Amino acid sequence: MLIVTGLIEIDPMDLDRARAASLQMMAETVKEPGCLVYEFSEVIGAPGRFRVYEEWESDAALAAHMTTPHMAVFRAELAQIAVRSRAIETIKAGERTAL
Repeated sequence: MLIVTGLIEIDPMDLDRARAASLQMMAETVKEPGCLVYEFSEVIGAPGRFRVYEEWESDAALAAHMTTPHMAVFRAELAQIAVRSRAIETIKAGERTAL
């Protein structure tokens, strides 16, 4: 399994636009083969900070996601939003075990 996680900092003046773009992206991405979890969450107490959390079955599923039309639309929208910082990373995970 592949985990994608990180933070995106948005200028608070662009929050509505960022929320709309994120909702559209999530709605399309969760339909993709190999997508197990795809969530953007706003961090309470930190206006403009979004936590990205994704789980993918494989590197190939994530690579296919990066070429989708909705990813291109999302990237174009982010280019129009005041993004202050973006730090996203991937983590290769092993077997899932319930606690």
